[in-house]
This record gives sequence, structure tokens and C-alpha cells, in this order.
Amino acid sequence: MICTTLETVGEICQSVDAIFQLLLNELKQATTASERNCREVADRLTQEVVRICSESKRIQASGEIQTWATTLAKHRLQQCLAYYRLGSRRGRAELHSNLSAVIYRYITPPQTQSSYQARLVLIEDFLQGFYMEALNAFRRESQLGSNYTPRSTLELSEYMAFTERYGKRRIPLPGHRNQQLIILRAQTFSQQQPIETLVDLEQAAEGSMSESENPWNMASIQQVREQMVAQEPELAEDTLRQSVIKELVAYLEERKQTDCIDYFTLRLQDLPANEIEAILGLTPRQRDYLQQRFKYHLIRFSFSHHWELVHQWLEADLERNLGLSNRQWQTLHQRATATQAKLLDLKQQKLPETTIAQRLGCTVNQVQKQWFKLLEQAWEIRNDQDSGGTPSADE
Repeated sequence: MICTTLETVGEICQSVDAIFQLLLNELKQATTASERNCREVADRLTQEVVRICSESKRIQASGEIQTWATTLAKHRLQQCLAYYRLGSRRGRAELHSNLSAVIYRYITPPQTQSSYQARLVLIEDFLQGFYMEALNAFRRESQLGSNYTPRSTLELSEYMAFTERYGKRRIPLPGHRNQQLIILRAQTFSQQQPIETLVDLEQAAEGSMSESENPWNMASIQQVREQMVAQEPELAEDTLRQSVIKELVAYLEERKQTDCIDYFTLRLQDLPANEIEAILGLTPRQRDYLQQRFKYHLIRFSFSHHWELVHQWLEADLERNLGLSNRQWQTLHQRATATQAKLLDLKQQKLPETTIAQRLGCTVNQVQKQWFKLLEQAWEIRNDQDSGGTPSADE
């Protein structure tokens, strides 16, 4: 089905099926996606590798087309699985952070002071448009319909990995120069920004616009209105996030860790380390110590009686095998003791801790300690780059 695209690179036509099988087997082992979903993603990744090898003069001139094809396939698989392991929420945050870091210096608010917060607003606006451009490019290059939208976690991971690669593509410029595509887009976006416009939020929420409004202000109101409406489905997600924040702050207050609360509050605002140090009056070493102390309490909070709330927020609850793939889930069972394995089974049955303690012949406190250790092991496995079965490959 794919070999028809390889007339100019017949050398790798014979290895296409092998590349497809490699990708398919790894996706089936490292994810919980369906067979059909894994096949579709493996096919699209294979097609992308074939297209690159077909169009790249450098690859064809190398005399090592098959080696290049295999390396590219493994690299794309590695990127996709990295986002898959992060999950939809943390994956989006990671992509947003990576791309924001690339374009930060190229986004400058027009005719205003280039404050940190002003840049963040513009970066957010720019990236929302860029994500749509990347989705359209993904549809076009993968020969998908104009209404295609990634729905499963694996499909979303595939799209996020593509978006990162798409943004970092090198575009040739005059004078034998080149630049990353996302930087060129960011520079154009920044230059086209109009003078700041004030918008009445009540008017935007009601959707009322008079004919006397100037066109730009009407467009601004409509944009704000659309954004407010678009955020409504995320209310449940935001409520869960706020619950986690509230419980964590209460946990820190109970332990008289007010400086950790201050640090946490500033981290929620995405402030860089130097600004946090300036606000709290700390040296870099003192801030690092505070960060380590906060991390300690955060882990204790995440693995204590708050674990269900935190893991639900991270999309890593028991119903999702603690966020582990099939292979990682097997690894957890292999590392667990007989008591821990039975505890895991009883927890999946949603039995109360008193009942679990009776079944295991121990105290509730001992049950909680063993569960704490299990969650720690799951956390380590989930964040272990080697546990997902992703083969190493250089770009």
C-alpha cells in the first residue's frame, strides 16, 4: 500500500513492511491503544519516513537510505511515546513549554513595554493559531480528511510530536541562511499586532455589538466571546485542578510550611527562577533548597491519602493502570512483593482500607505504607524512559 510512493527510492521498498512492523509492535507493547489505532498511527509514521527519504537529496546521496529510514522511524516513535507517557494534560503543557521557549525572544508586544506577562499573553495567542496550522499540515501530509481531529491519547501524542517537528523545520532563506518555521511565523505575528484594544467583558459575554463599533473593536469582542465559550467544556477539568491546589495548600498549612506555599503560589504563575528569588528575597542556593523541600512535601502529598485526587488529575488513576502502559504494568507486578500484588488487586476492586487490612492480615497503617511504596514504584516506572520499550535513536 505504501510502496507505490517509493518509485524514486526502490532501495527501501523492501524494508517498508519491516519498518511498519517495528513501529506497530512497539506501539502495541508500549501503549494501551487498540490494534486498529496502533496500525493507523504506525502507517502514518511509516508514510512520513518514506516521504522524507523520497524527497531528501542528502539522504539519497548518502547511499544509506535503509539506515536513514530506520533511524527516522525510531526517532518519530520515540517522540510519540514520550508524549504518550506524559498523557494528554502534561503532554500539552510540555509541548506548549517547549515551543514557548523557542519563540519567547521573538514575540514583542507592539508599542508597549515588553513585560513578562504581556509576552505570555501574545505567546498564548500565537500558539493557539500555530496549533491549528500544524493540525492542517498534519491532515494534509497524512492525507486525512479536513475534519480529522485526534481523539485517542495515542493520536493526540502523534499530533503533538508532529507539531514539535513541524515548528522546528528549517526553512531556507536568501543568502544561504535558514530559520525554524515557528520563529518565522512568530516574527510575522509580532509585526502584525495592532495597537492594544480595550474590550468590555460584559459586552463580550452578552455578545452585544452595536453598528457604531469600529470593525477592529467588533472583531476583538467576537474573539473574546469565542474564547470564553470555548473554555466552558474545561470547567470540570479546572475544578479538579483547583481541588488539588486547595488540598495541597491545606496540607502545607497543616505542616506549617508557609514558605512552601509562597513558592507554590509563584510557581503556579509560571514565574522564572530569578523572579521567584527576587520576590521571596532568596539567593539561588536558598531557592534551590526551598524547591527541594517543596518537592519532598509534594511527593508525600501525592502518595498519601490524597493520591486518588492527584492521580485522577494526572489521568493516572487505577482505572488507567496508574497511567502505565501494558509493558510498564507488567514491570510493576514483577517488582511488587506477593503482599503488594494482592494489595494492588484489592485496590482495583475498590475495597475500603479496613477490609483490605483484614484480607491481608495487617493494620490499616501498614496497608497505607505498602500502598505508598507501590505508588512510588509506579511513579518511577512511569517516568523511566527505558520502561516504555522505546528504542534509542539519534535524530
